[in-house]
Amino acid sequence: MASEETPTMAPPSAAPETPVQAEKPAPRAWVVRLVVVGIVLAAVNLRPAITSLGALLEEVRDGLGMSGSVAGLLTSVPPLCFAIFGVMAPRLARRFGPSAVVCAGMFAIAAGLVIRPFTGGTAGFLVASALGLMGIAVSNVLMPVIVKRWFPDKVGTMTGLYSMALALGTSTAAAATVPVTSALGGNWKAGLAVWAVLAVAAALAWLPLVGKKDTSTLAAAASPAAESAAASEGSGLRIARSRTAWALAVFFGLQATAAYITMGWMAQIFRDSGVSASTAGVLLAVTMAMGIPLGFVIPRMAARLPSQGPMVIALGLCGLAGYAGLYFAPASGAWAWAVLLGISNCAFPLALTMVGMRARTGVGVAKLSAFAQSTGYLISIPGPLLVGVLNQHSGGWGVPIAFMAALMVPQIVVGVFAGRNRTVEDEAGDTTKAAPAS
Repeated sequence: MASEETPTMAPPSAAPETPVQAEKPAPRAWVVRLVVVGIVLAAVNLRPAITSLGALLEEVRDGLGMSGSVAGLLTSVPPLCFAIFGVMAPRLARRFGPSAVVCAGMFAIAAGLVIRPFTGGTAGFLVASALGLMGIAVSNVLMPVIVKRWFPDKVGTMTGLYSMALALGTSTAAAATVPVTSALGGNWKAGLAVWAVLAVAAALAWLPLVGKKDTSTLAAAASPAAESAAASEGSGLRIARSRTAWALAVFFGLQATAAYITMGWMAQIFRDSGVSASTAGVLLAVTMAMGIPLGFVIPRMAARLPSQGPMVIALGLCGLAGYAGLYFAPASGAWAWAVLLGISNCAFPLALTMVGMRARTGVGVAKLSAFAQSTGYLISIPGPLLVGVLNQHSGGWGVPIAFMAALMVPQIVVGVFAGRNRTVEDEAGDTTKAAPAS
């Protein structure tokens, strides 16, 4: 949809960077451990702002007087913010350091979560939500960069750990929001605001890392020559000229569309089919919880394969089966559909892994991550909104579900293309070098 960072870490193992690596002292063990803790806590906070809202969407709609179309707009705000703010992440990281940006992002999430329920109107709710989502957006983009910089030989393992923590936070918020709200006297405002506690904890974990900038990394990110050893000084990696980058961006966008439709609307689909609010929240949690084990396994498997196309196909078929079940028997087979859609949603950790694999250098990963996630989230904006509009005008969920299933087909096609064994440096670098001669 992606992230997403770097204190004193070992640079990627590209040949031109080896002399720099030899001059740099190894990071202290406690710093590396703290980075791992920070990655996990940050990942836990990247979705509760969204899934907690999905669990209470009906109460929020009633409390703020929203129509179905406006509620659809609300579910489209996350990808919109991710597209707008995510593209700023690499520039902010070069200026302030990735750790400082992620730390500030966690504080922004906490502030947005605390403020938005008490604004008193739809406009204020949207603005405060945007504040928290801005923090999520920059962290989304910088996370793959942090993983690549700190753990260049363990991209699959660390991406899996990060994805597992993200799924844990997502599913916990989905399952616990309704019970927590009930325990707080049925106050949906308190039920939404309580998740700010997690964001504060994550921000505190990143604070000790803020001053530990890797100056060589920042310099490399600022120097186009570091992106391609073969390119002349002043040229750079023009990521938009890479077909693989575009395929990955579209794949990221379509999987994000499916994910945000699921997070924003699936609980309501189950509730409208006769499932209780608490059970619908648990079903959404089951869908999100599938990413806990699979989010760790899939990146490790993907990192060992030269092409990730077969995994893309397998996940897409699970999604099509889940949508078919929702269409024909939403209540009677609810648990099975929740599991199938949860498996399909693991296209997200697969996309993140491919970001790390489709670029050779840290600079390439940073550019590809920002491009794929910002472009992808831009693509995903209309999806949740269209689902709300289709539901309102068709009077049911049949047409919206058919729309979701239709989007899965191009997701499989572009995912297979993005999963081919090649790098953006090969594609964009060759174009850059050819340009002066033409």
